[in-house]
Amino acid sequence: MKEPHKSYNLRIKTYEKLLEKQQRTANRLSNYRITAIVLGFALAFFIYRTINPLIGMSFGFITLIVFGYLAFQHKRVLSLLNSLRILIDLNRQGEYRLSGNWINFTDSGEDFKDDAHPYASDLDLFGQGSFFQWINSAHTPMGREALANILKNPLKDPSQIMERQAAVTELARKLDWRQRFELEGILISNQLKPPAPLLRWAEESNEAYLQPSLKLGVRVLPAVALLMIILYAFHFFVLWQIPVLLVLIQYILLRIYSKSRSQVLSIVYRYEASLKTYAQMLKHLEKQTFTSPWLKVRQENLHNSKGRTAYQQIQKLSQISERISNRENAIFMIVNILTLWDYQCMIALEEWKKESGKRLRQWLEVLAEVEALSSLANIRFENPEWIMPTIDDQNRLSAKKMGHPLLTQKRVCNDFEMNQTSTITLITGSNMSGKSTFLRTVGSNLVLSYIGVPVCAEQFRCSRMNLWTCMRVSDNLEQSISSFYAEILRIKQIVEAAKTDKPVFFLLDEIFKGTNSHDRHFGAKALIKQLQKDGALGLISTHDLELGELETESNGRIKNYHFREYYQNQEIRFDYTLRKGISTTRNALYLIKMAGIELEENT
Repeated sequence: MKEPHKSYNLRIKTYEKLLEKQQRTANRLSNYRITAIVLGFALAFFIYRTINPLIGMSFGFITLIVFGYLAFQHKRVLSLLNSLRILIDLNRQGEYRLSGNWINFTDSGEDFKDDAHPYASDLDLFGQGSFFQWINSAHTPMGREALANILKNPLKDPSQIMERQAAVTELARKLDWRQRFELEGILISNQLKPPAPLLRWAEESNEAYLQPSLKLGVRVLPAVALLMIILYAFHFFVLWQIPVLLVLIQYILLRIYSKSRSQVLSIVYRYEASLKTYAQMLKHLEKQTFTSPWLKVRQENLHNSKGRTAYQQIQKLSQISERISNRENAIFMIVNILTLWDYQCMIALEEWKKESGKRLRQWLEVLAEVEALSSLANIRFENPEWIMPTIDDQNRLSAKKMGHPLLTQKRVCNDFEMNQTSTITLITGSNMSGKSTFLRTVGSNLVLSYIGVPVCAEQFRCSRMNLWTCMRVSDNLEQSISSFYAEILRIKQIVEAAKTDKPVFFLLDEIFKGTNSHDRHFGAKALIKQLQKDGALGLISTHDLELGELETESNGRIKNYHFREYYQNQEIRFDYTLRKGISTTRNALYLIKMAGIELEENT
């Protein structure tokens, strides 16, 4: 893969040149339209009045044709200009991710935040400054949900992880395809609606409209009525009562179950814009050739029982939806009575549902999954130096040069290892030294490992473990739960998880900080011993240096690591480097002095 910054920069320059060229074309076409209509009609009027009326009218008709052609071309160029602007923006977003300026992206996934999730809140999966905000390139409602589900529900089988790794790697190489795919989702993203009502409609059936007698009747009756009207109009010995009676019968038919029909037709009509988008995205997906098994299987699912592609069928439904949109026309009532238009649309919809209705959900799910994986591919493409992790069954974690994925300019990488002989790691250190960030670094890279994407490290090997965290705990006023009690409830979940036969990896940040130092120390010590006894792996950050004695008491199964600060020009500095052993420095009093609080000399 090309160096990502160069790729984005080159594409921005290329699209900007095309934009400038097409803008000039759009301006010319706009001028041509005005010139054509003004001069054309002026000349037509002159010929009509001075030479020949028939020639003048013909010239006016030609003028309208020329104007229509120029208007069509102008609209096409304006559409191209809009697409070019979007493509430029997509590549700029890529550069923002590379430079760490992605935190201003509008979609942060705030609606997917879940404090009850084992680690989503603590590891910043959603919300401002989150993984979702960093990588998301999904724009359909189901695509966004699919990405959120991937982040919240990691794969359990290592073979599935490897399969997704291959798919993400392939998509990462297809930058042009991914951006064109995303472009289709962006064009009318503000009009895309949650598809649940449409899916419910597609999966239900109304066999009444598929009855041969009804289908024949609503097609023959309007034809007969129109014929009688024409015959009466041209005085072909047809009594006026006959067409009137036929039209009255059709009006009565329209009144029968009109409310339920209108509800169904309104549902499909509301999705007219969405269906066009889905059709174009499916067309783009079907045309591409893939080699990875995951993507090939998804492509194979884009057919119905008769072998027609999802694109063809969604496009067909989109065309029916356009026919339904004619109901908004001012003269529709007359047309509806004369042609039984509502019945014609209902029959077309039921025929479509019979052929493809049960597959619509699957097709949209495929689109959503590919959107989600295209988002994951951003990680692979933009970080070619990151490596795909190795997943084994050794109940361990081993990393070299591991950093936090969301940090760019300020990232500091560390080596770290733990296994069955050293199951728990205590991290000590002064305030702001990097303890919490390191816990999130470990947790974030485990999440990336389990969802099938590269990790921020030079080497990374881990086993598949259930991840739990207890880091950001706050009061819940609605449920009258204090932060300390909320912490107890989360730790209870972790303890219960550790007692199962599934391996657990935990991250605990300053546990029991809501109580006195005596109880905090003994509670933390008891918890650590219990988690060790139950075979859980994990990291605990603490200011309680006395807990460091557990390394000796456990014969090395509990390890001590620390971060430290240093002072330069009377300023506190941090190198965020992980070191073995217990912390030997403190900075709380220094920070207290910085706050302007005077301390006694012997403090």
